[in-house]
Amino acid sequence: MFIIKHKNLFILISAILVVISLISIFTYGLNLGTDFKGGTIVEVTYGGTLPDKTDIANRVKTAGIDTSSIQTAGTNGYLIKMKPISEDQRVALLSSLSGGISSSTVSTSSLSGASFVVKRFSTIGPSVGAELATKGIIALIAVALLIIIFIAIAFRHVSRPVSSWKYGLMAVVALCHDVLIPTGIFAYLGHTRGTEIDALFLTALLTILALSVSDTIVVFDRIRENIKNKISDSFAETVGISIDETINRSLITSLTVIFVLVVLYLFGSPTTKDFALVLTLGMFFGTYSSIFLASPLLVMAYNRQEAKKLKK
Repeated sequence: MFIIKHKNLFILISAILVVISLISIFTYGLNLGTDFKGGTIVEVTYGGTLPDKTDIANRVKTAGIDTSSIQTAGTNGYLIKMKPISEDQRVALLSSLSGGISSSTVSTSSLSGASFVVKRFSTIGPSVGAELATKGIIALIAVALLIIIFIAIAFRHVSRPVSSWKYGLMAVVALCHDVLIPTGIFAYLGHTRGTEIDALFLTALLTILALSVSDTIVVFDRIRENIKNKISDSFAETVGISIDETINRSLITSLTVIFVLVVLYLFGSPTTKDFALVLTLGMFFGTYSSIFLASPLLVMAYNRQEAKKLKK
């Protein structure tokens, strides 16, 4: 019952975090990566001594190309992102990156014993990137609507004391919380560190939605069962008991996943670090919202509903 008794505090904490995230998003904007704004991605590996990032940046600049980011790929390569380039620029870039190695040793696939290998060279046009961004937003909205419909149907027999559609609405409010906060953090990181929003980021957000709503439904389902069993005449008390009965399960499950993600972030490939970070943030705030936000919002909606009845 501790969470329900202090529901206003927990809801206020979430509201403050969401407001700060929105300020970050609108102030700094999102540093969209090649996947969304278009550009060229080159992944190269070196069989000998690996040049440092500064050397790679200078080689790209020598080819007359401005890079947007350079990331290490594995232990002996780099992932280079830049604006779309022409065929002449491509030839100049590969020549510069290879450090004068004969073009016969430059390949589009892995070659055993080669000292310089182009593992990937792809270009995404601005229109394709814009289309991907649009479809990503549509996917997020569609998921939210489907969640409302699914929960409303699943809880259709629990129309009292709170309408079934309100369960779905509160779940979506919690999901917005879970998505906005990591996005706000990445907007800040994009401004300070140049962290980009790419297709993996969008994939992480969709994964967060699935994992978070699963936790929320576990709590809501226990509320539904306890209402049917009439364990209390007080809706707030029923919700509080339901949270107490599910909190250990939610925390243990979420912390297990978070520990794995933290290890992936610390020791995984640099190309997946941002993906692991988004998922870690999403799991943390998703667990918080499932326990400290969604159910308290349900109680708040019930209290307002009862207050309106008394006024009538």
